[in-house]
Amino acid sequence: MSALITVEARRDGIDLALPSSRPLLLLLHGYGSHEGDLPSLAAYLPEGFDWVSLRAPVGLPTGGFAWFPITVPGRPSPEPVIEAADAVLAWLDANVHPGTPVVPLGFSQGGLMVTQLLRQAPGRFPAGVVLSGFTLEATLPGDETLAATRTPVFFGHGDADRVISAETTARASAWLPGHTALTEKVYAGLPHSISAEELADVSRFLTDALG
Repeated sequence: MSALITVEARRDGIDLALPSSRPLLLLLHGYGSHEGDLPSLAAYLPEGFDWVSLRAPVGLPTGGFAWFPITVPGRPSPEPVIEAADAVLAWLDANVHPGTPVVPLGFSQGGLMVTQLLRQAPGRFPAGVVLSGFTLEATLPGDETLAATRTPVFFGHGDADRVISAETTARASAWLPGHTALTEKVYAGLPHSISAEELADVSRFLTDALG
């Protein structure tokens, strides 16, 4: 895998290696996208947060990047997913002060990365936000600890999503309550996208979870 690449943090001149009490949103884009896709969401989220956006490590022939290859849609092989999450955790270890609260927020394949980070490093993140994402169909060593930790997670998705199957979404909806303190919102008529209503709900969730 190639190195993960960041874009600048929201607050001008921020040094991620320095101690900060400001929460840091870790933005994780979807399949075929790039690190410049999600930062525009920050304007709709609470004041007092910084952000950093990572480029996924797998370059695609058609352009854009992925966190892991698509084999069976909704059921990726565990090994590349685990490897991708390990790479993100290593990037955090190398670049972000260990006292900074980090909240992963991901869309679609990036949403699976959020749940994967929570599973591979239970207790490390104060909250997570999954937008039109899903979960890896596997039993992992950190699952039991995550279930005991009850990390707050927001899971938002539309009922008109034609990219992530209803079966895949239902699997996430069934798995998350047993392993996290779940807030789930389903948006009528929303396709594989993010709405203003959903962002308002995410903003409230983040304020409550980290307030």
